[in-house]
Amino acid sequence: MEYLIVAATVITLVVLVSVSFDKHTAWRMLPVLLAAFAVRLVVHLAVVRPDAVGYGGDYLGYESISLETAAFWQREGLQFATSVPAERFASVALPCYVFAFVIYLCGGAAPLACTAVVALIACALCIVMYRFARVVGADERAAFVLLVVTAFSPMFLLCTSDTFKDGFNAFLVVGCLYLAVSTARRFDIRKPLMTLSLLWALWNVRAYMVFMCAVPALLGVMGSRGAAFTRALVVSGGLLVAGLFFFGYVDSGGVMETALGQLEFGQSEEARRSYASQGSGVLFDDSGNAWGSLIPKLLYTLLAPFPWTEGSATLQLGKIEMLIWYFMLYSAVRGVRVLWRHDRRVLLILLLFIVPSTIAYATTVANVGLIFRQRIPIVMVTSLLSAVAWSRRRPSADTEETARRPLTRA
Repeated sequence: MEYLIVAATVITLVVLVSVSFDKHTAWRMLPVLLAAFAVRLVVHLAVVRPDAVGYGGDYLGYESISLETAAFWQREGLQFATSVPAERFASVALPCYVFAFVIYLCGGAAPLACTAVVALIACALCIVMYRFARVVGADERAAFVLLVVTAFSPMFLLCTSDTFKDGFNAFLVVGCLYLAVSTARRFDIRKPLMTLSLLWALWNVRAYMVFMCAVPALLGVMGSRGAAFTRALVVSGGLLVAGLFFFGYVDSGGVMETALGQLEFGQSEEARRSYASQGSGVLFDDSGNAWGSLIPKLLYTLLAPFPWTEGSATLQLGKIEMLIWYFMLYSAVRGVRVLWRHDRRVLLILLLFIVPSTIAYATTVANVGLIFRQRIPIVMVTSLLSAVAWSRRRPSADTEETARRPLTRA
């Protein structure tokens, strides 16, 4: 059964590519994405599971919860309100339920099948990145380069080669921002509805990221073309209130309390010292204040590991990605200048995610390996600005019409 699920994910990927692009573009994308999919399975079998580079990570914890949940379902029947496992889900219910369902279908541990699902999500994210780049203003060549870079980015590849939650988080964050920019281009009631569903899913992966994405999403609706401002504002306000009410209803602790609790835990001196005591930990002279030494923390959040940093084999391999990231940061600055001249509204939407997220993570940074994973969505959204800089054509309002059969009609 495990191999059948792997085969099903491959077929799903082929179908997803074929319905997302015209025939010519699909044939160009498919080999790249199939290779990206296959490489993730190879890395899973040859690197992550044998612990060949000493990376570690929390994927085994998620797998343990999923195994416990699947065993509960096998005893009591399929349900989404399990007793003991539910108490351990915290804010990672979505990936754990997905893995548990795969394990339930396979009748036991199925790490390869779970990894295939994660690899499918990673490839779907690459498709969204291509389309997002086109919406932002990148030309077809630059968007394709961005797709390839995203698909084979070492850290993103590693963190989507087992039962990590980072692939889920990145897909949902980028998807929300893509819909925000797409809505700003042309209003469609389906886009805010899709955004709400993605925000709900994101709440069950990394709750505080909901607030990082909600403001850009709201701005996208308020600044949308093709609909009266008042209508867009009323619709977005109603959907936002409904969404917050639902979140508050399902979470007796309240929305703000839950998100702020996660942020305060990450900012606490105890948590930061605990993370700093691990392999690639780093301490700052901030007198226990999370907001102290903010400039050095920002530099570590964006630029670590530095070329001279010592550490594990994974950290050394990460330096290869950092060389690419430094170039992309340089290109992103050029992309900001282009969008400032041609589309400040889209630039503002992107910056409303990049800047607050970077500052928030800087107040919690204490481990280079951990921040390397956490900033994956920031890297991806910033790389969209790089794609704009790589383009030979300047942004225009018509760049979303990139395929004969788009994912979301604008």
